[in-house]
Amino acid sequence: MDDLQRGGLGALTELWWRAVTDLADFLADLPEAAWDLPTDLPGWDVRAVAAHVAHLESVLAGGPHETAEVPDLPHVRGPMGQFTEIGVLTRSDRTGAEIVAEIRATTARRREALLATPPRDPDEPAPGVFGAIGWSTRTLFRNRPLDVWMHEQDVRRATGRPGNLDSPAGDHTTSYLMESLGFVLAKQVGALPGTTAVLEVEGSAPVAAEVGDDGRGRLLDAPPAQPSVRIATDRESFLLRAGGRREVPSERFEVGGDPDLGARVIASLAVTP
Repeated sequence: MDDLQRGGLGALTELWWRAVTDLADFLADLPEAAWDLPTDLPGWDVRAVAAHVAHLESVLAGGPHETAEVPDLPHVRGPMGQFTEIGVLTRSDRTGAEIVAEIRATTARRREALLATPPRDPDEPAPGVFGAIGWSTRTLFRNRPLDVWMHEQDVRRATGRPGNLDSPAGDHTTSYLMESLGFVLAKQVGALPGTTAVLEVEGSAPVAAEVGDDGRGRLLDAPPAQPSVRIATDRESFLLRAGGRREVPSERFEVGGDPDLGARVIASLAVTP
């Protein structure tokens, strides 16, 4: 885990590999009818979520450039939304088994390439479209387990088969999203300088943040004894809120300190599109 916390690319590669294996195994066990069930992601059913993962993994494995005419859809916003929708459209007529087979083949090919020639510089630009949006190699490698695991959870909720919340990828995703507390507190809530917050999510180490004199949020090395607000919740509630998936009842969050500030922080936790 220390290597993961330092952003070690080798450890992140293995974490991503376990996440895509878990997802593929879960998808392979679904009946074909389940692939048409709607998910929490607007406009996407289970097939679309799996197709999205298959598309991105194909791109990363050096697959061919895909094109499609994307219609004017309410859930498609901006260039990145157009790009991700292409992968959904180009796989709309495939069976679940075909999509699973593609995920397994492309991820195995990419893992083999990464093991043969591991990336050495985590700060160099990520390849292709990911570098074009400003991601470093480290950012890409940290985001792939998060994306894959979050989509596994999307499919699990859609099909009524919860589980795998405490997997290594689940631990990684929760800790990664908790790192956004400073951004949430300063930018999304607009808290005043000197404001502090502590976020406690079941199964993860607590995270504390403070708004500096410059108005920017920063993480603290240790939680203050008397933070402005302390928020505690379970893992699923936090991920539903931070991932922007669905509304979560307020009673699933315990707030200490300033109740108004706590409500504003909870309402602003979403940091993924």
